[in-house]
Formats: sequence, C-alpha cells, structure tokens
Amino acid sequence: MADKSDLRRVPAFADLPDEQLDWFLANSQEVRVTAGDVYIHQGEAAEWMFVILEGEFQWRGELGAVIDTAKPGDVSGVLPFSRMKRFNQNFRALSDARLLKFPVSMFSEFVQKMPELTTRLVGLMSDRVRAITRGEQQRERLASLGKLSAGLAHELNNPASAAKRATSQLREMLSRLRNASLELGSCDLSPAQKAEIEKLEISATQTDVVPPDTLTISDLEEQIDSLLRRHGQNDLWQLAAGLARRNIKPEAVESLFAKLDADEARAALVRISASVEVASLLNEIESSTSRISDLVGAIKEYTHMDQAPVQNVDVVKGLESTLTILNHKLKHGVAVQRDYFPVPLLVNSFGSELNQVWTNIIDNAIDAMHGTGELRVRTYLEDDCAVVEIGDNGPGIPVEVQAHIFEPFFTTKGVGEGTGLGLDTVQRIVKKHRGSIQVSSKPGDTRFQVWLPLAGSERA
Repeated sequence: MADKSDLRRVPAFADLPDEQLDWFLANSQEVRVTAGDVYIHQGEAAEWMFVILEGEFQWRGELGAVIDTAKPGDVSGVLPFSRMKRFNQNFRALSDARLLKFPVSMFSEFVQKMPELTTRLVGLMSDRVRAITRGEQQRERLASLGKLSAGLAHELNNPASAAKRATSQLREMLSRLRNASLELGSCDLSPAQKAEIEKLEISATQTDVVPPDTLTISDLEEQIDSLLRRHGQNDLWQLAAGLARRNIKPEAVESLFAKLDADEARAALVRISASVEVASLLNEIESSTSRISDLVGAIKEYTHMDQAPVQNVDVVKGLESTLTILNHKLKHGVAVQRDYFPVPLLVNSFGSELNQVWTNIIDNAIDAMHGTGELRVRTYLEDDCAVVEIGDNGPGIPVEVQAHIFEPFFTTKGVGEGTGLGLDTVQRIVKKHRGSIQVSSKPGDTRFQVWLPLAGSERA
C-alpha cells in the first residue's frame, strides 16, 4: 500500500505538507503492472495522471517508435490544464512496476488543494511539450531530407548513367574510327578526293546542326539506304540512320561515290559515320555532365554551402534552386508558371532557412494537386517588403481547416504522411526573418504569400 514515504521519493512531491500528501493518497489508486504489459492503449480516453513509484514505462507511438520514457519519480499521463482528450500512444511497462493513478475529473479540486504542485506540473507539461515538439521537428526535418535525397539521387542517377553509357559506347566508336582511318590512309587518294571526304565529314559533325523532324529523318534514312544498296553496300544500312539524323542529303553521299571507287567510298563512309557517332556521344556526355553540374550548383545554392550563415540573398535564386531540387516531383505533370519582379529582391537570410519555407509550401502544393496541375510562383515589391506568392490550382483548403494550418501537429494528411509541423516551421522561420505569411484559398486557387523586409530597410 503506497504511503507518504513513497510520494516523498517523487521530486515534485518531496517538500509538500503532510495534509496535501494525505489528500492525494486518499484520492489515488495504486496499480501494479507486469513487465511487458500495455497499461494504456492508444485511443483510450485520457482520464488519469500517473505517479511512477517503481519500475519503468515507455510511451510508444506509431510503428513502436519510442516517444518518451517514465521512470520512478516521474509524473506522467494527463497533467493539470492539459487539453488532451485521448492518449495518442501506448503506455508499456518495461519491468514489473507500481504506480499511483489520479483521476482527471478531480483536477479542479486538485488545483485548489495542491497549488504549488499544480504550478510544478504545469511547468513540467510545458517542458514536455517543448521536448516533444523538438523531437517531432527533428523527425520532420529528417523525413524531408530523406525525400529530397531520394529525389536528388534519382535526378543525379539519370545523367550519370547516360554519361557512363555514352562513355562506354565512345570507346567502341573510337576503335571503329581508328580502323576506318587506317584503311582510308592505305588508299592512294588525291587531294581533291581527300577534300571531298573532309567536306562531308565536317558537314556531318558540325555542332550547330538543327536536327530535322522525325518524318524528314525517316525519309532521308530510306533514301540513303537505297543509294547505298544501289552501289552494292548492302551491309551499311546501319550508317543511314546516323547520317539522316545529321541531315546529310543523298546527293552528298552520291558525290562521294562519284569521286571514289567502291572500297574507298565504303571506308570513307564508315569513318564519317564513326565521326558522327563520336560527336553525338560527346554531346550527350556534355549534356549529362552539365545537368549534374547544375544540380550540384543548385544543392550548394539551396544549402548555402560555403557561404556566410547570415547574408543578403536574392529570393528568386532561392526559389529557382528549390524548384531544381524538387524537379523530380514537378516533371511528371506540374507546369510551373513564373512571374518574377524584374529587379533582384534581396532579403537578409539565415543560411538556407528561407529555402525550407519554399520547399514546404511548394511540396504541399504538389501534394494538393496530386502531382498534376499548375504551380504559380510570383515575386513583387510592396512598400519595403519582398513578397513571394506561391499558388496552385488544386482543390483548395476548406475554410474550417484554414484557421488551423499553422498550428503545431495539425495535419490533414493520412497516418504516416505528415506530422503537422511543416507549416508551423514555415511560420516560425518567416517570423524569425521579421516577416509575415498569409494564405487565401478557394477551389482552383490557393495562394501562400510571404512578406519579407528588404535588406537594408528599417524593418529588417
């Protein structure tokens, strides 16, 4: 049977008068719990405050994630002035345990009988909320980082794979080019013949050639293939496609056969075709590596890597780097409409925090549109503020939901899809930058507007 000596081992109760301890004991129930038992199940009505006398418990959330631990001397469960209606975690005993449970229904009398303990428990509840919020924010950041990393890995993998594939093919083409050059070099060609070969090769490999449309390529390929077969080159049909893509006309190939014998023309065409493939592969490698370089640049811009922690930043650059980072979610059906103020709008920013704002809002917009729709990004100047407006043509936010979207832990997403801290984080970052944020929404038109004081302004 619990007595005052048990309560005095609990720090919050240690120096309280005997009559208060007697009153608390008289209105509490002692409970013994076996190791491994779930004493409170998620979803149960929140009707009790617990004082842990012996043993250890864990509050466990979804998928068994440990939210908090309660050990001897801790006060857990519902605390005075808490608005909790139902327990949102399981309360599991890690060892054989003993606790006192006090009914929430008596909190009004409790506050009057034990005012000093009430003050301590309110402080404890505030500390607990801050700790839980920090933990959830950290998990939210890690989840966001995980999604961004997965998207970036996919975006980087595509050009990297293309460059690797092109490099492998380039080795084969260079070998073919070398063999064709050796064969052509063994021929006794006149200066005029060499000039004709060089002329066609330069024409086929120049970098500013505008590729013809698909139908034209198909027609050219058929004409070149027929021409080669007329000259007995039935096994060179593969060359026709490459020459057609470079907009080489049949007349140019015919001119080659007119000035060279069959073997010389064949060697020249193999060399020219190999040169065309080499040029094409080099263009592909250049394009792929440029894409990788652009992504790395966007990452550095997004994270403000190698830059001062506080500096003046152009909001458009931040928006563009964010759009690049989120391209893996945009490219499958979201059209981006940009309307930027013609002059750079500079704001004083703490590292990459503003990019977290743009990421959260844009990511939410994409999710609201289910990956298909129109994303509108606009910047303009109003008084001494840079205004960033991010809108979408999704279904909109219901009026009854709009009043709560910036509240911590509020979310309309399904279980495991959101923690409800994204827009809370957005609002805190905007306020930290001495700005403000508001939302207007109706079906087909949702807009988030962020006001940020311009760098150098009195408000900044």
